Amino acid sequence: MNIYPKIGIRPIIDGRLGGIRESLETTTMDMAKAVEALFKEELRYPDGTPVSCVIADTCIGGVKEAADCADKFAREQVGVSLSVTPCWCYGSETMDMNPLIPKAIWGFNGTERPGAVYLAATLAAHTQKGLPAFGIYGMDVQDMGDQYIPEDVRKKLLTFAKAGLAVAIMKGKSYLAIGSVSMGIAASIVNPDFFQDYLGMRNEYVDSSEVLRRIQLGIYDPQEYERAIAWIKQYCREGEDFNQEKNIKSREEKDKDWEFVAKMTIIIRDLMIGNKKLADMGFGEEAHGHSAILSGFQGQRQWTDFLPDGDFSEALLNSSFDWNGIRAPHLVATENDALNGVSMLFNYLLTNTAQIFADVRTYWSPDAVERVSGWKPDGAATAGFLHLINSGSATLDGTGKQRRNGKPVMKPHWEISREEVEACLDATTFYPSNRDYMRGGGFSSKFVSEGNMPVTMCRLNLVKGLGPVLQIAEGWTVELPDDVHQVLDERTDKIWPTTWFVPRLTREGSFESVYAVMANWGSNHGAISYGHIGSDLITLASMLRIPVNMHNVPQNDIFRPSAWSAFGMDIEGSDYRACDVYGPLYK
Repeated sequence: MNIYPKIGIRPIIDGRLGGIRESLETTTMDMAKAVEALFKEELRYPDGTPVSCVIADTCIGGVKEAADCADKFAREQVGVSLSVTPCWCYGSETMDMNPLIPKAIWGFNGTERPGAVYLAATLAAHTQKGLPAFGIYGMDVQDMGDQYIPEDVRKKLLTFAKAGLAVAIMKGKSYLAIGSVSMGIAASIVNPDFFQDYLGMRNEYVDSSEVLRRIQLGIYDPQEYERAIAWIKQYCREGEDFNQEKNIKSREEKDKDWEFVAKMTIIIRDLMIGNKKLADMGFGEEAHGHSAILSGFQGQRQWTDFLPDGDFSEALLNSSFDWNGIRAPHLVATENDALNGVSMLFNYLLTNTAQIFADVRTYWSPDAVERVSGWKPDGAATAGFLHLINSGSATLDGTGKQRRNGKPVMKPHWEISREEVEACLDATTFYPSNRDYMRGGGFSSKFVSEGNMPVTMCRLNLVKGLGPVLQIAEGWTVELPDDVHQVLDERTDKIWPTTWFVPRLTREGSFESVYAVMANWGSNHGAISYGHIGSDLITLASMLRIPVNMHNVPQNDIFRPSAWSAFGMDIEGSDYRACDVYGPLYK
């Protein structure tokens, strides 16, 4: 059973007895209950269960009740703190002083009792004490006792809660590196200080040989393996072998590769989260796993030079389904790219949906497209587009074959139907891997993402002397005419999954053009999530003290702690200065 952190709600009240406090008790507690109802209705944990909220036993009018609330929150595993009030209260006496928990205050916009005055006073106290908090204040005046939560307040409450839960859920979990550095990719030089100081996570490491050991010694559930092989034979369509004749494996060799990658998939998952069945088999140590919310597989080159590659395993683990049915994805970063893995993790915890891991491979200008295909891009693709593609590891949810209101989407796993799973699989072909790249063979998934899906691509990068920075690009998937897709796709690795992506342009800076997005992207990889979640990512980054160096999110949608406004009028420059002053959340 998953034990997730809870959202704590602190009803703050004017502590003056003799008429004032008594008149506000019901209104203040009802305000907390209204927020609890909102969170339970709108927010889910990664397993699909509604979030849990904890409300203080009493309204908080002074330091004793604040301390009692803090004790309750500690007992109840609260990871996110929200204070709500309809009135003036005593700021520094009632504020949340826990430095490690994301916190916000909703001050009710009413005239009878000035909740806005408490909000401003207490945010000033948070800023003075170096405890950043988010301020929430409605645009329109409401009547005292009105339990309706206005849309602008609702949006900020949910943005704060989603980001806060992401911070709390990843804390204490592990990043599991299977293998080491892949082909000199900097982000696979895993930096444990970043994980510890910024994310509150620990790092676990196993050599790639541990996967091979478990295969050779049979350290996996044999019944699950038989289920996996049967499922693969039924649902995983094998494609044509495009290798040179000298590199084409025999049917018997390919069947052995299928058996190998099935076992490999089970084993990587077991390494991440454990498997009680292994204890029953006499492998008590292996049964525990590494408490990994995220992993990375080195693969290239030492492994892939003589063993089947990780493409199939990564694709299936990153998907919302396998031979055991529909389930939450197990996030695995290709080539042990830990920073793109963290980017996937951010996206996942904000959306509960599977993530596409891809190379940001090619910018196709309109002129280049017309030159090689004879087609002049139009519609959403008029200004050109990016080719997102990697060696078969992208989630199969990325096919876009799931549906909501008739439109292509990527859903949380609890909303996915069996028919949608089969549609994703029907849209995917597993080709024998390119043995010029992957000498040991294996199978790469191939699909083309459906167009017209709103998506957000992000990437975390480390900068010497600065630390981590986050890049964000909201946009859409696009579909090309079939003949144009074929021409462009066959110029690169045609057996790998493709997503054609158009970022939203702002006509300035890094988003002046599609080319500018490509030119300013900080690495060779990106993590792509369904939906426009850039504002949520910005809020999450501010909680973790990670500045955002590139984004195309409208300014009105940006929500950071109130203290950020004290660091200058340029909101992006103030983000850098605030993150520098406050430093990593857990350091």
